Amino acid sequence: MRILVLGAGGYLGGHVTERLRALPGARVLVGGRSPGADVAVDLAADRPHLLAGALAKAAPDAVVNCAGATGGDAVTLAEVNARGPAALCAALRAAAPGARLVHLGSAAEYGAGTPGLRVAESEPCAPAGPYGATKLAGTVAVASSGLDAVVLRVGNPVGAGAPATGLPGRVAALLAEVADPGDPEGELRLGDLSAYRDFVDVRDVARAVELAATAPGPLPPVLNVGGGEALPVRELVRRLADAAGFRGRIAETGGNGSGGGGGSERSARVSWQCSDISAAAAALGWAPAHALDASVAALWEARSRSFVPDGVAAP
Repeated sequence: MRILVLGAGGYLGGHVTERLRALPGARVLVGGRSPGADVAVDLAADRPHLLAGALAKAAPDAVVNCAGATGGDAVTLAEVNARGPAALCAALRAAAPGARLVHLGSAAEYGAGTPGLRVAESEPCAPAGPYGATKLAGTVAVASSGLDAVVLRVGNPVGAGAPATGLPGRVAALLAEVADPGDPEGELRLGDLSAYRDFVDVRDVARAVELAATAPGPLPPVLNVGGGEALPVRELVRRLADAAGFRGRIAETGGNGSGGGGGSERSARVSWQCSDISAAAAALGWAPAHALDASVAALWEARSRSFVPDGVAAP
C-alpha cells in the first residue's frame, strides 16, 4: 500500500508518518516543500494541474493531509486551511480518483459548545474565528469532493513535540524556563484557564489516521477524534506543572492569555468544547487509549530532553 503524507514535518504529521511507517506492507511517501520530500508539492500555492502531475507520479493508494496552519493572518490561514484542501481534491479527482483521502480537520470548526454536552458530527458549525472558519472551509471542500474521503475532526492534541503555538506546548516551554521549579515561592503567570477542552493524545490521533487510511469500504464524511471528555484547561496546566516538578503558584491574570502563555487567541470566545466520539468507534473501531497523564508525561519528557538553557551550548 502506497500512502502519501502531506504535512509530515508538522506536529501531527510527524506522529502520523511514524505510525504509518510501522504498518506492515506500507510504503510511506512524504509530500511537501522541503528538499527531502519524496513528492514536491505546495498545497497553498500550486495550481491543481501541477498537483495532479505530482500525484500521478506518486500513484498513492491513500493520501493523508496533515498540512495546516494554526496561526498567522487570515490570508495565510485561508491559503493553507481552505485553498489547500480544495486544490488537493481537484488534483486527486484528475490524477488518483480511487485513492482514499484522510484529511485532518479541527474541533474549532464547531465553535462554542453547550456546557455539559458532547457535540456530534451532525451538529451545525459556527466557528468563532478565522482559524476555525478556514478549517471548516477545508472540511466542506473535502466532504463535497465526491472522492473516497473522510475528515477527522481532531480535538486538542497533547503529546511529545507539541509546538509553542498551542497551549500545551506553550506552557511546557514556560515551565522549562523556570530556574528553580521546586521553589514554593515561584510563580507561573498565565491567562484565563477556566475554559473546558477535549484533550486527545497525539498518538491516538495517529492511530485514528491509520485506521481511516486502511479501512475497507466508504467511511462517513466527518468523524470526531477527541478524548470524549471536557476538562478544565487549568487541570492540564496543573498536571504539566506536576510533571515538571513545579511547586510554585500558578497565577491566572485574566484575559485570553495571548500575552502570558495561557489560553488561545483563536478560541478565547469558546468556553466549552467536547466531542462525541461514538461515530469513530462505530466506523473505525477507534477509541482513545492514552489517559491525559500519559500524554502530559510524554510531552514533558520530550520537552525536557530538548530544552537548552540560555548560554549553554547544545551537545
